[in-house]
Amino acid sequence: MTAALPVTFDDVRDAAVRLDGIAHRTPVLTSRTLDALVGAEVFVKCENLQRVGAFKFRGAYNAAAQLPPERLGRGLAAYSSGNHAQAVALAARELGTSAVILMPEDTPRSKREATVGYGAEVVTYDRYTQDRTALGEALAAERGLTLVPPYDHPHVIAGQGTAALELLQDAGELDALVVPVGGGGLMAGSAVTARALHPGVRLIGVEPDDGDDTKRSLEAGERVSVPVPRSIADGQATSAPGEITFAVNRHLVDGIALVGDDEIRDAMRFAFERLKIVLEPSGATALAALLSGRVDGRPRRIGLIASGGNIDTRRFTDIVKG
Repeated sequence: MTAALPVTFDDVRDAAVRLDGIAHRTPVLTSRTLDALVGAEVFVKCENLQRVGAFKFRGAYNAAAQLPPERLGRGLAAYSSGNHAQAVALAARELGTSAVILMPEDTPRSKREATVGYGAEVVTYDRYTQDRTALGEALAAERGLTLVPPYDHPHVIAGQGTAALELLQDAGELDALVVPVGGGGLMAGSAVTARALHPGVRLIGVEPDDGDDTKRSLEAGERVSVPVPRSIADGQATSAPGEITFAVNRHLVDGIALVGDDEIRDAMRFAFERLKIVLEPSGATALAALLSGRVDGRPRRIGLIASGGNIDTRRFTDIVKG
């Protein structure tokens, strides 16, 4: 089935070679307490410990590294609420070029400061009234930069799929794989990878309650837009799935679980207190789905991707206090 899709397992394996020694091979955690609460053996892929603090570096570097030298030399552009911004900024630095990043005005300060710290120029916009895709494309065209999309690009998707590849290599065969969904790149790359290695695995995406664009799209059989969600999971604040990501996910993903802000807070607390890791809200949604019983089918071995941990002390404290 994957051979007809815009991203194949061969693309993911090629990305893994490209990222070897560049991206971290993040650990897979287990917890007897978590297993007891969920009623299954759970394997947590800690992409919060990836470079830039999130899985996004995998896709950004994989895409940028394949650009012809003349295009790469002119610089990169991106639009992002934070993690992809940092990923493109670091990829540009690693590859010896520059980056200009379009970020929402309300991006958490820590993410903006980190992006600047990697050497990028930041331009801001209002995520609730302005179209970031149009603004990003215009910015790239005006300055002669190559735009690296946050999710809707085959090379980005393939790079993200390497997280699931490592998880499956370390954990072995799984009954279910649970993955956060924003624009759908991590889910698409994970789905291609997991389905190629273990065709019977159940693939579950997780979205915030108010940002269920992928769930609605899968049910409708076509891309559906929703108002930009105001969830604490700002990294999943998309209004519609990507064209390429949806083309993959509609064929491979089995279902979407929804979680609310309170469930995300509980998952962040659990990760901090029992797993001893810090997760940002978007990075905790897959764990939230498990802890709240949103994954059905009684799988015995479950993998989940904790997709990011970019959050400063003050915001983490404010969120977990509710």
